[in-house]
Amino acid sequence: MNYQTFKPHKDLESIVKFYWTLEVPFDPKNQKQKIVPDGCIEMTFNLGDKIKRYTSETEFIFNPNAMLMGQRTKSYYIEPVGNVDTIAICIYPHGFANFVNIPLENLVDQETPIEDLFNKIQANELEQNIIKATNSIDRIEIIETFLLNKLSEETTIENIVKTTVETLITSKGSTPINVILKDNLSKRRQLERHFKKQIGISPKQLSKVIRLQATLQMLISQNSETLTEIAYESEYFDQNHFIKDFKEFVGVTPKEFLGNENMVLSSLFYK
Repeated sequence: MNYQTFKPHKDLESIVKFYWTLEVPFDPKNQKQKIVPDGCIEMTFNLGDKIKRYTSETEFIFNPNAMLMGQRTKSYYIEPVGNVDTIAICIYPHGFANFVNIPLENLVDQETPIEDLFNKIQANELEQNIIKATNSIDRIEIIETFLLNKLSEETTIENIVKTTVETLITSKGSTPINVILKDNLSKRRQLERHFKKQIGISPKQLSKVIRLQATLQMLISQNSETLTEIAYESEYFDQNHFIKDFKEFVGVTPKEFLGNENMVLSSLFYK
């Protein structure tokens, strides 16, 4: 398994968190892998064999080769049918709103072909150029040229949404929305309306996912010895609150997560 990350161009670093590549040779013994929500939107290009995304215990669909994965509100399983060779753009929660005019709530828990989001000719040209490129650096240059062209008429999201997202990221999701907005009810209603349009999910859902990221990193790195310590450091009300939120997004308890062979890929991403 070869997993690598790459920093974005300085003109994109406020929008793109990082790029990642993953290469995994096929092994008949491979287990399907659970993917956990991470609060980001990802545009992925599959250069290898098809990848299944399970819609139930036994049913599945094949992911598009060039797609956008919208915000996730729940975990899901994937399983490659052969060799894995993927390059992806991990985009900050507020970032993708700069590239499309449709509400991001329409993309939640969906894998959307990029040709449905951009000009079809441009999307196909982007995909073919990435396929023809011979290495990750060239592919990233192709992706960044596409993104920078899309930003030629620079736009930004509503300041109220941007400020809230920045606060949630800085506080690792532990700052309540009413504290951020100083309990201003009219401002909160405005935020809810703009947030779903620009981010795709509610402030509360994003806060939970960001906080989950921080707790997963602590759990996997084992910097904290007990679940109580993790709950305390992440400012959960108590350990039960932490376990409840964890199970809501991951589908298992923190103890069940560790050592689970279906969680190898998620563990890799959070190390």
